[in-house]
Amino acid sequence: MSIMHQRILILDYGSQVTQLIARRVRDAGVYCEIHPGDVDDAFVRDQLEQGLKGIILSGSHASAYAEESLKVPGAVFQVGVPVLGICYGMQSMAMQLGGKVEFSDHREFGYAEVRAHGHTRLLSGLQDFESPEGHGMLKVWMSHGDHVTELPPGFIRMASTPSCEIAGMADEARGFYALQFHPEVTHTVQGQALLQRFVTEICGCSRDWNMPDYVTEAVARIREQIGSDEVILGLSGGVDSSVAAALIHKAIGDQLTCVFVDHGLLRLNEAKQVMDTMSRHLGIRVIHVDASEQFLGKLAGVADPEAKRKIIGREFVEVFQAESAKLTSARWLAQGTIYPDVIESAASKTGKAVAIKSHHNVGGLPDTLNLKLLEPLRELFKDEVRHLGLALGLPPEMVFRHPFPGPGLGVRILGEVKQEYADLLRRADDIFITELRNTIEPESGKSWYDLTSQAFTVFLPVKSVGVMGDGRTYDYVVALRAVQTSDFMTADWAELPYSLLKKVSSRIINEVRGINRVTYDVSSKPPATIEWE
Repeated sequence: MSIMHQRILILDYGSQVTQLIARRVRDAGVYCEIHPGDVDDAFVRDQLEQGLKGIILSGSHASAYAEESLKVPGAVFQVGVPVLGICYGMQSMAMQLGGKVEFSDHREFGYAEVRAHGHTRLLSGLQDFESPEGHGMLKVWMSHGDHVTELPPGFIRMASTPSCEIAGMADEARGFYALQFHPEVTHTVQGQALLQRFVTEICGCSRDWNMPDYVTEAVARIREQIGSDEVILGLSGGVDSSVAAALIHKAIGDQLTCVFVDHGLLRLNEAKQVMDTMSRHLGIRVIHVDASEQFLGKLAGVADPEAKRKIIGREFVEVFQAESAKLTSARWLAQGTIYPDVIESAASKTGKAVAIKSHHNVGGLPDTLNLKLLEPLRELFKDEVRHLGLALGLPPEMVFRHPFPGPGLGVRILGEVKQEYADLLRRADDIFITELRNTIEPESGKSWYDLTSQAFTVFLPVKSVGVMGDGRTYDYVVALRAVQTSDFMTADWAELPYSLLKKVSSRIINEVRGINRVTYDVSSKPPATIEWE
């Protein structure tokens, strides 16, 4: 069974925020895919047979006029669908269709106010305020050093700023539009409305992408793919693998067996919660393997973060392989791979992405398992996975849990991992999360857990002097970390109430013997990362 969705093709030229374009398009109820900007003409034409309705060209750090820069495939401008160029996408469109792009002495990075011109279909009626002269103005985000200095034949100016005369252009006869600013980032106030207008009104997409329908489609697709075969899934307890397990189980029931490997670096009572939800609540067959001694033994004396990740990844493979060997009738390996994993993996293979750190994922399992691969979530973004989890009946507290790294507390214990450190951290972290859940922000009516995107505690392998009762202590330090973000590419530290921080600090110091000092991390990303290792 193959469901044909109308689709938007997004060609990626190396922007750090290309995924945000896709998320905005999906939010508009339209299916889209990201592919490298150097696909060939045949690929673009083939997309027509798969329901192609429009194309978006992403930004880039490169210059469109540079000889080595990627060129937009000629077919993009020949297949007869609307095209939207963003930043580099605009400049490439201008260059390749007969316009001119030059280096600008006045670069624009950050907030800008754009005036719309010409009442084009894309921008007509969209504005954030009026200028004193009565012009409709947009609050947008710019990030460019080059600019279009001469329009291609057939194009009109669509937008401008004082320092960028051509901040947008359009050839409405052909359905070609281009913007120098970034509608995909939240700083562009009308960005979602603009992209929605492009994909629904200009491209004519029918908004046929939604989670309830997706469940039906995915179940049918899994049944067709698997037939009567048996499937193994490595269950981490995180959102992705849990939703994948629930979806596959809905499709094929007891043909699925999950293997849950406890590496001894989980949060407090996490193993019990996973087993309660997946096995007892949903009726999914789960094999629980307690391999904590094996993992902690291999980590002894290892302080380097990357080395710790590799050890945890390698041991996971060994344990999983040993358990899989017992399930002799299994023919498929299921993974909770999601769309950002697919995009990032493709980018790393082409050498167009820079790795900040490696990630432990079941995707590293070896070919020696001789199993076919089942990845039912590989076309979904994280927020779509969460909505799918709710549609499948998973409890909201599991679906909306904050992200937790594959190596678990192994990368939240700085330096060497020891059982003592893990036990202290588990208890301190549980207090922090509990108080975040229990503290309601009056204005929104939401808990501070829901108001933060990721919150956790970090164990610091240093001791500080303290005073408890009449005695002097010399105990460990922990750091609290809480951030707010819409995309995890950038993040601000959460301005938690002092009363909440005070309560958390007091409880940790009083209830967790061995910790006598609590700090709060007030660094943003960038320059820091969200996790410490």
